[in-house]
Amino acid sequence: MTEHLLLGIDTGGTYTDAVLFSETAGVVAKAKALTTRHDLSVGIAGAVEAVLAGAKAPASAIGLVSLSTTLATNALVEGQGGRAGLVMIGFSPDDLKRDGLAEALGSDPVIFLPGGHNVHGGETLLDMTALDEALPKLSREVSSFAIAGYFAVRNPAHEQRVRNRIREVSHLPVTCSHELSSKLGGPRRALTTLLNARLVSMIDRLIGACEGFLKQRGIDVPMMVVRGDGALISAAEARLRPIETILSGPAASLVGARHLTGLDNAVVSDIGGTTTDVAVLDQGRPRLDGEGAVVGGFRTMVEAVAMRTFGLGGDSEVRINDRGLKAKIDLGPRRFLPLSLAAAQHADAVISVLERQLRTAHVGRHDGRFAVRTGLPDQLASGLHLQEQALYERIGAVPVSLEHLLTSTPQKATLDRLVARGLVHICGLTPSDAMHVLGRQGQWNATAARLGAELAARTKDGSGKPIAASAKELSELIVARVTRQSAEVILSSCLAEDGAAIDPAVSLAVDRALKRERGIVGFSLSLDRPLVGLGASAPVYYPAIAEMLRAESCIPQEAGVANAVGAVVGQVRASVTVFVTTPEEGIFIVNGAGPSSRFLDEGKAFTSARERAETAALASARANGADEPAVMVREDIDAPEVEGSRRLIEARFTAVASGRPRVAHA
Repeated sequence: MTEHLLLGIDTGGTYTDAVLFSETAGVVAKAKALTTRHDLSVGIAGAVEAVLAGAKAPASAIGLVSLSTTLATNALVEGQGGRAGLVMIGFSPDDLKRDGLAEALGSDPVIFLPGGHNVHGGETLLDMTALDEALPKLSREVSSFAIAGYFAVRNPAHEQRVRNRIREVSHLPVTCSHELSSKLGGPRRALTTLLNARLVSMIDRLIGACEGFLKQRGIDVPMMVVRGDGALISAAEARLRPIETILSGPAASLVGARHLTGLDNAVVSDIGGTTTDVAVLDQGRPRLDGEGAVVGGFRTMVEAVAMRTFGLGGDSEVRINDRGLKAKIDLGPRRFLPLSLAAAQHADAVISVLERQLRTAHVGRHDGRFAVRTGLPDQLASGLHLQEQALYERIGAVPVSLEHLLTSTPQKATLDRLVARGLVHICGLTPSDAMHVLGRQGQWNATAARLGAELAARTKDGSGKPIAASAKELSELIVARVTRQSAEVILSSCLAEDGAAIDPAVSLAVDRALKRERGIVGFSLSLDRPLVGLGASAPVYYPAIAEMLRAESCIPQEAGVANAVGAVVGQVRASVTVFVTTPEEGIFIVNGAGPSSRFLDEGKAFTSARERAETAALASARANGADEPAVMVREDIDAPEVEGSRRLIEARFTAVASGRPRVAHA
């Protein structure tokens, strides 16, 4: 029997990577293609066809496909996502003020319904009148719905009834909070559910694009998706719970880093087009964030690697603050479409405008910047206001300069809202362009990069002098800023892991240590473990970053495809928690993984909960493609002594089933 090959695919903000992996020989072949946001299958097809050609292997040799992605992470970092309707059952408007829920909701609609349950699963009467009145109109204004019910983790009945009603009327995707987390904390569960609803269409398009290409090529094998904690889930489950794929790419890169370097202890930093993701490997395992992943400033209830994500990458916006005597360059957090990439696709439209702008006597406010549609389907543009719709119609598939597009100051805010919806890209100067000017990258259009840098270099600081004498000098300043800002975000993550409340960006001591400045008091700093640099541009940036941090630099040969490697070497893991509570003495209620059960004996209640959790975890692991999963059960019993007698408050039985995914043999 011929050994099967595993196909790993990572779809990032800029590139889609593919690797063919053998469990005996490791990486057999690797390839990259541009991520094509208008039709993700094009980028996936390009990467997979190239990797098959590189390996000289037939499609029939593939036994498993595993997908990781940073699209969900990037969307939350950049404040993007579809418009979602939130339904709160048993909550009040004051609950929106908790856990950043109001900020996350923004202008999206919310409906409050009477109902919900208590801690033991007992219900308050559900009234869906307000929902029935709003649904016909609301269904045309949003792309998905999120439902959060009071104590739904103890009894999901009301969430399920509301979900069924919404599906019956709208036929739109619906996310229920009890499907995402078993933890208490209604507003944060609602926040997690809202973010999940916004991501549904994006992840659905990604998985659909991948499945469509595989079907076209006759590759009929199991397909997995990397979860935020590095475990694998089936594509069907990822479609229902896309929020679990936030930090999917970073988690896969950690798993890949461990496999590629063999290091047990390391700081891992992965620089992509949109973000830099930093995490710590301890004793061969990534640290997990028990409180829930923080992405885009919001703490979710998704268990994920303790990864810190920063809006800093090769395609970050170059922001020039020219108000001081000396101009200051900062990067991110927004992702721009690099001028060099925009011109690689539309050379005439970009270069002619940049050349004309360079011939003018003064630098215009919007010089060197363009807008272009991302190519998302028209239905995802639902709910636009009149001003947004009017501006959106003036933006097409070919970049249009902002100086012509924006005719009034308020239109800038309108454009920002279109960008936040993921409908429009801003094209502008980025570190990737600077690398093209310096000759350290060359895959796109270097002429557009040079023209954009020349335009930006003409910007005058507070003393009236241009901020740089040439495009090359400005590009060197931008690359130096990438090095310094990267060092700061890595330090910020490591200091947080150490429990030190120091912000490297404002600390004078850190500044002097990084600059190696002498003084009566000498400051120095270093990392206690190697710095593993990942990402296609890691070999360009990370030696200097490691030197600045006095750390050993480790850049594996396959650094550019570590995510795709991590996607195929992980395990399926499913976790289920069942609760036992006591509403009154001698009565024990079992909730979770099925209908509520009532017992008069604590031991029998515990046995039922234990068996229920174990059975559900094994079933979930098998449903997610695990081959012969093993299960472990952890028990947490909160039963203090009260006036000499033991009183059960709550018992939690958490079963975790894990195993390698099933592989179709070649």
